[in-house]
Amino acid sequence: MIDEHQITGGSDPALLGARLSLGTLFKRFPLSIGITWLLVLFETALIAFAPLYIGYAIDGLLAQESADLLNLSMLLGTLVVIGVARRIYDTRAYGTIRLELCRAVAAGSKRKSVSITNARLGMGRELADFLEEDVPHLLSSIVHLGVALLVLGSFHPVLLASALSAGFLVLLIYALVHRRFFNLNGDLNFHMERQVGVLSSNQPKRVFVHLTRLRKAEVRISDTEAFTYGAMFAVLVSFIVFNLWFVTGEIEPTAGQVFSIVSYSWEFVEAAIVLPATLQGWSRLSEITQRINATD
Repeated sequence: MIDEHQITGGSDPALLGARLSLGTLFKRFPLSIGITWLLVLFETALIAFAPLYIGYAIDGLLAQESADLLNLSMLLGTLVVIGVARRIYDTRAYGTIRLELCRAVAAGSKRKSVSITNARLGMGRELADFLEEDVPHLLSSIVHLGVALLVLGSFHPVLLASALSAGFLVLLIYALVHRRFFNLNGDLNFHMERQVGVLSSNQPKRVFVHLTRLRKAEVRISDTEAFTYGAMFAVLVSFIVFNLWFVTGEIEPTAGQVFSIVSYSWEFVEAAIVLPATLQGWSRLSEITQRINATD
């Protein structure tokens, strides 16, 4: 039997007794999470402005002026400092969140088997991983999506409408498979909770059956991902082809405008594909949240 005093280290962890979820982490660690996300947005903004400053620097150097080159150097230097500082801070902030989260999971699983507790500790860490890794990518993508929509809309309303339509179809495709992802991850997590117990049984046949079930669960998830992202890419590729067709046949653009429209269309595609990937992570976390908070 695991002693609760040993789990908590003699004091209540920040999450002890709370329902463990992303929302709970926001409430318990708002400053830590907020600072990391602000740094992400600042870093993304600097990256977004970098091409503009590079263009200014080139024009300045051609005119025998160095002021714009200095501005570019300052921007890139700031980008390096912010990038390094964010990663140093992220490691410590989310390390603390993982620590408190795992202590709470262990305390809530003290009447479970070691196998289940071990698996749920790994699942609990995924909540913090999602906040540290997936959400920053999502925030960066939102910034890039906004810029791409703004630029495409400035060229022609139809280009903006095609981007919004493609984005809607991508979300619709994911909505259709959300429940399947939830159930498949539930099956995988069910087997992971029993892994330590199976391995400690020292029964080769039982271990083989367990590993076979894990493989089948992972294959089903992978196949669902393949078909889902295939459908999404088909929509997004059609979006780019339509934009090319429309631009060359309707608005008589310059070569530079064609390049810009294609570039921002592709930027939209790269940013848009992050959203369903994040939603897939959300589906898995929904199942994990339900599992680690179960009282039965």
